[in-house]
Amino acid sequence: MKITPVEDLFTIFNETATIMQEELQCTYLEALAETGENLFHESILQDELSELTVKRLKKSYESINLSQYTNEDVRKSFQLAILKGMKENVQPNHQMTPDAVGMLMGYLVGKFIQEKTFRLLDPAVGTGNLLTTIMNHQKDKTVEATGVEIDDLLIKLAYINANLQEHPIQFFNQDSLEPLFIEPADAVVSDLPVGYYPNDVRSAEYKLRADEGHSYSHHLFIEQSMNHVKPGGYLFFIIPNGMFESDQAPKLHQYIKDHAYIQGMMQLPLTLFKNERAAKSIFILQKKGEGITPPKQALLVNLPSLSKTAEVEKILNKIDAWFKDSK
Repeated sequence: MKITPVEDLFTIFNETATIMQEELQCTYLEALAETGENLFHESILQDELSELTVKRLKKSYESINLSQYTNEDVRKSFQLAILKGMKENVQPNHQMTPDAVGMLMGYLVGKFIQEKTFRLLDPAVGTGNLLTTIMNHQKDKTVEATGVEIDDLLIKLAYINANLQEHPIQFFNQDSLEPLFIEPADAVVSDLPVGYYPNDVRSAEYKLRADEGHSYSHHLFIEQSMNHVKPGGYLFFIIPNGMFESDQAPKLHQYIKDHAYIQGMMQLPLTLFKNERAAKSIFILQKKGEGITPPKQALLVNLPSLSKTAEVEKILNKIDAWFKDSK
């Protein structure tokens, strides 16, 4: 059986990370970040490794030439290694966006944004997987991207991910709901972190704060994103299906009505999720601004299982027809 480029690269990431994990007595994900750094710089940057380990690593690194792989090959193999590391050290908030969803987001961003150069923001960038998937699907366009992430290790993996794919992304290691000193974006993409935001002092600054108790972080992320996108800019959110059924939903409804036009809602196939409660949708908004009008009708789609090619094809044709009609 022929080994695919993704398997080939994953083997290198995995073998070298495992070697380092043993020697440096660190987690697999920390070791993966170290080995990714070495591959990018084409040298071994850790001083504390034994001579034998350095020899083993060199042999592995020299067996591949990164420039022969596509960005998607690099992203997918690095993602597989990250998923392996996350299984060993599970943190519930670090669920990776399924690949099929990332590709769909990339397709939608390409459809809505016609400019050849645009600025993209992901305020919950994680390991950079969703952001780089979207960037890889913007053919013949220049994307200037910004990612914000509070977790030190995740943002390190994100910037290594970006370096290995040669994407110019600016990263900020901070709480995304604190003030952001970034240029306004043409579009925001985010797999929204769902849950309660613990910092009540900070959430008091937001219109979407809860009247009592902790506020929902996913609501605050929507407001923060709206603050950092240009008038007429688009926002593509992956949201929980029950988001508009919560006790704080009326406030969210009103906020969206005041600040944006709903362009579309695409319910993702249940087959992508462990159970119905975990199911999500893609929610597309356009920030209000001068000369910006709502679509004749919002794009409402229930996506079939993505393995049903003919049915997916039908849906994509429906989306194309909607664009022709609404623009």
